[in-house]
Amino acid sequence: MPDITVVLPSILQPLAGGQSVLTAPTDGPVTVVKLLDSVTAGFPVLARRLRDETGALRRYVNIYVAGDEVRRLQGLETEVAPGQEVLVIQSVAGG
Repeated sequence: MPDITVVLPSILQPLAGGQSVLTAPTDGPVTVVKLLDSVTAGFPVLARRLRDETGALRRYVNIYVAGDEVRRLQGLETEVAPGQEVLVIQSVAGG
């Protein structure tokens, strides 16, 4: 089965060893939370930038599956199918 790819914005790439795309092998649909656990396993600082200590997505992190923001779907329980691309967008706060 094809891997699921997670595309990172340039601001987060240094936290993933400079990679712009992380991949996770799958044997079927997985949830966003399991996908994040898988791709951030070797990058604890990246994991903390995406989710808080309770495991919830941080306010300024948006994750898109098939073009839809997961907060509008089932949140971290949104299913991701093999071969799909997941986009991580970090909002930039201005003042």
